[in-house]
Amino acid sequence: MNIAESKRSLDRFAGASIVITRPVGSGATLARTVGVGGGRPLLLPGLALRAAPTETARDALDALSRKHIAIFTSPAAARFAFQVCPSLRVARGSAFALGAGTARALARHGIEATIPTERSDSEGLLALRRLNDVRSRRIALIGAPGGRDLIAPTLRRRGAIVEIVQVYRRAAPRLTRRHFDALDAAPDPLITLVSSGEALTHIVSLVPARLIERMRGQIIVVSSARLVAAAREHAFEEIVLARSAAPRDLLAAAESALAHHRL
Repeated sequence: MNIAESKRSLDRFAGASIVITRPVGSGATLARTVGVGGGRPLLLPGLALRAAPTETARDALDALSRKHIAIFTSPAAARFAFQVCPSLRVARGSAFALGAGTARALARHGIEATIPTERSDSEGLLALRRLNDVRSRRIALIGAPGGRDLIAPTLRRRGAIVEIVQVYRRAAPRLTRRHFDALDAAPDPLITLVSSGEALTHIVSLVPARLIERMRGQIIVVSSARLVAAAREHAFEEIVLARSAAPRDLLAAAESALAHHRL
C-alpha cells in the first residue's frame, strides 16, 4: 500500500458517524474498523441474544453423526451451540457456515466449515454445489427462531431431511439514555448499518421519535433487497444496498455512500 492508499484508508469515514446495529456485544470489530478509518462509531444494538439450552437442542446436537450435515446460520449459532452441547462434534467436510464470521467462530472449536464464495447469505449458501445433491441426507440447521425461512424449505424440496435446532433466541435490546445521548451528539452525516429486519424494527420502536426522524433523513445501508423494502416501510429516505451482510461489504457500501455525499 502506497502513501496515498494508506491515507485514503485512514480517511475513508472521516467526519461521518456510523451507527452499528449488530446484536449486543458483537459490534466491536466494526467499530474498530470505523475508528481506524477516521469515522465515529456508535453502537446502537438492535438485538440481544439469549441462550436457549433446551434438552431437545442438546440431544439433537449430541446426536450429530458422520451421516449428518450441520449448517450454522450465524456466529451466535456457533457460539451458543457449544454452550448448549460442549461435546458437539461434526464430521470433517460436513459443516457449513453462512459467512466468514461464522466459520471463524467454528474454527475456534476445531471445526472447518465451508462457506459461500459469491455472497454471504441464504442464497449464496444454497448455491453451493455440495448442497444441491442432498436427497435423503440428514441436515441439522442450527440457529434461532425467526429470521428468514429460506434454507430449510429449499433443502427439503431437494429431498433432504432437515431438523431445525434452536440454540439461541433473539430479543429486544435494552437501549438507555447513554445510547440516545451518543446518537444525539453524533455529527452528520449519519450512516446506519442494518443487516436484520428484526433489529431495524426494534430500533424504530425504541429510539425516541426525534432521533428516528433524524436517522430517516440520512443514509441507511442494508444487506439485502428484503431489507431495502423494510427500510422503505419504515420511511427511511436514502437507502443503500450492500453486497452482503459481511462487515467488509456493509462498510464498503457505507464508504461509497459517503463519497457520493461529499460530492
